[in-house]
Amino acid sequence: MRRRLFVMLATAVLLLAAAVVRMSPVSAVASDPYAYKNVRIDGGGFVPGIIFNPAERNLIYARTDIGGAYRWNQSTRSWTPLLDWVGWDEWGYNGVISLATDPVDTDRVYAAVGMYTNDWDPGNGAILRSADKGDNWQVTELPFKLGGNMPGRGMGEALSVDPNDNSVLYFGAPNGNGLWRSTDHGATWSEVASFPNPGNYAQDPSDPNGYLSHQPGVLWVTYDPRSSAEGTPTRTIYVGVADKDNSVYRTTDAGATWQRVAGQPTGYLPHKGVLDTENGYLYIATSDTGGPYDGAKGDVWRYATETGAWTRISPIPSSSDDDYFGYSGLTIDRQNPSTIMVATQISWWPDVIFFRSTDSGATWTRVWDWSSYPNRTFRYTMDISENPWLTFGGNPQPPETAPKLGWMTESLEIDPFDSDRMMYGTGATVYGTENLTRWDAGGQFTIEPMARGLEETAVLDLISPPSGAPLVSGLGDIAGFRHADLDAVPPMMFTSPAFTSTTSLDYAERNPSVMVRAGNFTDADRPNDSHVAFSTDGGANWFQGTEPGGVNEGGTVAAAADGSRFVWAPKGVAPVYSAGYGNSWQPAAGLPTDAVVESDRVDPMTFYGLSGGRLYRSTDGGATFAATAATGLPAGGKFKAVPGREGDLWLAGDGGLWHSTDGGASFSKVPGITRSVNVGFGKAAPGGTYMAVFAVAAIDGVTGLYRSDDAGASWLRINDDEHQWGNMGEALTGDPRVHGRVYLGTNGRGIIYGDRTGPPVTVTPTVTPTVTPTVTPTVTPTSGTGCTATYAPGNQWPGGFQAEVTVKNTGTSAINGWKVGWTWPGDQRITQLWNGAQTQTGAEVSVVDAGYNGNLAPSGTASFGFNASGAPAAPATLTCTPA
Repeated sequence: MRRRLFVMLATAVLLLAAAVVRMSPVSAVASDPYAYKNVRIDGGGFVPGIIFNPAERNLIYARTDIGGAYRWNQSTRSWTPLLDWVGWDEWGYNGVISLATDPVDTDRVYAAVGMYTNDWDPGNGAILRSADKGDNWQVTELPFKLGGNMPGRGMGEALSVDPNDNSVLYFGAPNGNGLWRSTDHGATWSEVASFPNPGNYAQDPSDPNGYLSHQPGVLWVTYDPRSSAEGTPTRTIYVGVADKDNSVYRTTDAGATWQRVAGQPTGYLPHKGVLDTENGYLYIATSDTGGPYDGAKGDVWRYATETGAWTRISPIPSSSDDDYFGYSGLTIDRQNPSTIMVATQISWWPDVIFFRSTDSGATWTRVWDWSSYPNRTFRYTMDISENPWLTFGGNPQPPETAPKLGWMTESLEIDPFDSDRMMYGTGATVYGTENLTRWDAGGQFTIEPMARGLEETAVLDLISPPSGAPLVSGLGDIAGFRHADLDAVPPMMFTSPAFTSTTSLDYAERNPSVMVRAGNFTDADRPNDSHVAFSTDGGANWFQGTEPGGVNEGGTVAAAADGSRFVWAPKGVAPVYSAGYGNSWQPAAGLPTDAVVESDRVDPMTFYGLSGGRLYRSTDGGATFAATAATGLPAGGKFKAVPGREGDLWLAGDGGLWHSTDGGASFSKVPGITRSVNVGFGKAAPGGTYMAVFAVAAIDGVTGLYRSDDAGASWLRINDDEHQWGNMGEALTGDPRVHGRVYLGTNGRGIIYGDRTGPPVTVTPTVTPTVTPTVTPTVTPTSGTGCTATYAPGNQWPGGFQAEVTVKNTGTSAINGWKVGWTWPGDQRITQLWNGAQTQTGAEVSVVDAGYNGNLAPSGTASFGFNASGAPAAPATLTCTPA
């Protein structure tokens, strides 16, 4: 078990208090072992920092703004996540504002963590330290907040290890907290009282949300190791500060005193500060804002440490009309220190520009040049065959290309051991090359994604239908995917229409090839597109419907059980419904604006909405809603209906987990659960008749991922202390085809899926459905009863097919159960069945009702559906026997 040590800094002076082990709460809930992996997307978010260790080849780290930190694995050419142990109560630790790798003892690594400096993150920041390359961590809590996802997060690195005395570390803090130092390998910290300037820049000091008013503060710490002998603290250190008039400071006495470096440039912020110890140059890259999304002017400067002379070496100086960007992404080729590179911060159009100099900035070449407008010439080629979605489905006209070379490129790093290898971060992935020096020879170097294992998507919704692709995702920033293979990168995100973020997904339970999604995009860019889209082939292709006026964000959307109609609650707009695929929308009377909507998974005319602590129900296909009598529900939350059980609902929210078996007319609170985040359903355990229930919930004080195989009577914790994923749970579902499989959405660590690794599970059915049937059966003699079964073929695919069987009571008396049988003409075999329970022996099939749909009045009907393997073929004869 990973041990995490926490030390609290209560004041700004050095504390030598004893370390205290903070133990995880002990839960009485039994556990079930699981193996977890990411559903592969590769990348999907901003990577503001890539850090090469200067003393050990192939030791590389990456930091992200909301998804934790990673270590490069050279043998697999993939990234290993290092902060999955971060739990719900410390979710802010997934925002990594800086990372430092020890150049002396290369097993040591440090991370400064904390996601927001305003009240969005209730916790303070911390310094994490590891003595085994990030496999295990200890934690020192800080007395102030850190902002791994705040403005300016790409500047730095603010955390650093002294290369002459690696017990000494410095950390530049935000929001007036100044410069901090540790002399015991990061265990305790104190403020450097002599440091004169904590930084005064904020993008918008008057922002009432406390976001743009964030002050990045002290930005980077760069050592001159020539100034002292090994084993003694470095005497000369340079520090960058977010102050446009006073941006670079220096100490020459190991931090005892500090001075503003004379003659320094003013008017811009120093995003990066890198020292060439061979030639004696300090380089800084500056921009007029903190980024990472903006920056319209900037310069690159070279400071001669021996003479004190400053020289502007900007590839395009800020005085030029051609400079519409700032600079960042500064790096030195340590094998050839006169070679430096810098990136634009930020050039959205037509693309980022990398500049390269082999003479310490005297002259530069560009990674691309203008030829005859709108055409460009390129010193690189891009191979995205491993991650083809990086085109974002675009086919732009020159001068733009797809994929783009990058954007938000705050970190561009040349491998200190290999002049040919470079990595850089973008807003969507990590790219790299292994033949960079072809640039200097006049050839083209090749850029490829280097993001395998680094999963940084924010997951907003997930669905796992009973047929077709096992998973379909709704994601922030990159729309979402149809995941036909969980372990392979899907070829393309959702397009036609393309959403920036997909906020809601649903499928028709009885016709799973029908799907619907709602989402967001910038309306001004595409005024004729809709925020809702439909698919009739399981998410492979999409088409858009119309939308009511005033829609700017997707909200939530639900599909009827048979796919015949839809209810949509766009954000900020009154809910609507459509009979058909959104050709027209009508008001959903009685349902409040911004309600969360879901569909019943059996009755196609029943929909539900949750708003303000009330559950609303429609039984006329979404035309009208009325609040049920249920009380005591949370003001908001997530709720879902159980497939195959009419009126069976589960609701997750603050204060507990609730269950209804009467269509929301009443709810019972599940014992022992004090809060819950989300709920989902998967295939029933062997021997069971009720679907497995998954929940992100707090039981016995432990917020974790849980499964119940007995309708909530008992629970198993299925994650552990090493797999907590911070702020997990915005999206959650089980797999209806694989018992125990769970799909979990995280905010920054992508989609996690888990499978059981323990011994087989078998349960004894103990759950009796309590749903009140729409027709009360009358007990009568068996005389006068009869039924028929009608077979209707459905979708087909290579090696499989789908069908639906309708049972009708043809007698004069009600029946309270039925049994349908047939013989397949070949080797067909049922692989999944809903609304019934099947037995198959050889070619002989027997299906009995599911309990809730067995009671049929005269002329009453019920139906069940299934997926089957083999060649599509209807049985010659079906028999039906009433109970």
